Amino acid sequence: MENGDADSVLAKRAADGDRQAFSALVGRHYDRVHALAWRWCGARAAAEDVAQDVMVKMAAAIAGFRGDCAFSTWLHRIAYTTAVDHLRQARRVVALAPAQLSALEAEADPDGPEERGREEELWRAVRALPEQQRDAVLLVYGEDLSHREAAAAMGCSEKTVSWHLHEARKRLKVELEATAAR
Repeated sequence: MENGDADSVLAKRAADGDRQAFSALVGRHYDRVHALAWRWCGARAAAEDVAQDVMVKMAAAIAGFRGDCAFSTWLHRIAYTTAVDHLRQARRVVALAPAQLSALEAEADPDGPEERGREEELWRAVRALPEQQRDAVLLVYGEDLSHREAAAAMGCSEKTVSWHLHEARKRLKVELEATAAR
């Protein structure tokens, strides 16, 4: 049984009140939701708050999961809206720092403090992008979703996701060139 099929079965059982099935879904998806939340928020405590909120919302909404999309896509939509709502409520201003888009695409584990610092700067730069561009980059590059899955999470078309990614790359390139010239 594929992960998606297993998730759908677990979701159906959880919707029927099976606590073990719900617990299994949490166990299977919590780390990924937490990683998504960290990329959006940039702080461990905020990411934990968002991840926990997502699990609470998943519990409240599980009965509404119809199975017309993958469970992971459905959960990403909840995580996405929860993280965006958190950012709106916090009204944070994140300073744009130098970064390299290639590091985002590579998603390599950092070897040392300097590498971790560059990766953190990169995510700060991404979080400073306009909302739709930031969301597209985080979903496609940070969460490794396809354009179709990102479009479903964002509630827009695949072409719109592609356009937001294109604009984000242009904006980051301009910022990187300006930073290098300083």
